[in-house]
Amino acid sequence: NDNRRMQGPTHGTSAGQFPFPTWRTTRFAIDLSRPQVMGIVNLTPDSFSDGGQHADAASGIRHCAQLVREGADILDLGAESTRPGSPPVPLAQERERLMPVLREAVKLGVPVSVDTYKSEVMREALDLGADIVNDIWALRQPGALDAVAAHPSCGVCLMHMQGTPETMQQAPTYSDPVEDVKGFLAERVAQLSARGVSSARITLDPGYGFGKTPQHNLELLQRQEELLSLGFPLLIGWSRKSTIGVITGKPVEQRLAGSLAAALASVQRGARIIRVHDVAETVDALKVWKAAGFI
Repeated sequence: NDNRRMQGPTHGTSAGQFPFPTWRTTRFAIDLSRPQVMGIVNLTPDSFSDGGQHADAASGIRHCAQLVREGADILDLGAESTRPGSPPVPLAQERERLMPVLREAVKLGVPVSVDTYKSEVMREALDLGADIVNDIWALRQPGALDAVAAHPSCGVCLMHMQGTPETMQQAPTYSDPVEDVKGFLAERVAQLSARGVSSARITLDPGYGFGKTPQHNLELLQRQEELLSLGFPLLIGWSRKSTIGVITGKPVEQRLAGSLAAALASVQRGARIIRVHDVAETVDALKVWKAAGFI
């Protein structure tokens, strides 16, 4: 891992296609000169892919350490499933699942992201040393914008989602999926910037699979580079998602090859943070991709 600890504010000049060479977070300036692998830590009993495997604190902590050993640059901890059709989780339950693991994860020497949309969870996680807020609602829930804006340096990922996790896959429609996603993300960035949050702290996620048909997802991937005109790094999550299953005909536990192909295609089209379940395999795929001169 070559992310460096923060030594005060970092203001970017130019780095490739992005206005900032790093993603500024609470404790780390995350190096964006190469793709970063974000390892998923699902602390839930009902996530679509690995629900229940790390649902107690001890196994969640072990999984965090394992992903770091496998080469994860960033850990992303989530204690509420956002799979299609999933119901909301009460605040107390999310806290009970998340906080014991987070307390240990921040000791592992890599940036730690918290996947939540609840402002109370954001504030407590940031108080415990979390580096990033990764919000599927793009800070649209009550108090979320305030929680991030009040923090002096945390990173934030703003994601596009049409509808809610309970309803998002019922009948998603777009006039133009790329332009609609782009317009939404631009508006959310404007809201955050108006609160004084530095652009160096922000990344964007088009939200593959969140209120989108397979056709929408594929058009977004094919035209993903158009999102770079917003001027922010892209964080991408394709790992094991249903569109990969539609394309390959494989169940969720057999989608590794398809997930790796989607990750590499996303990197080829400008993504800088790749959110994955299979860290070791993704790290190896990126090494080969780099050796071949593609990144």
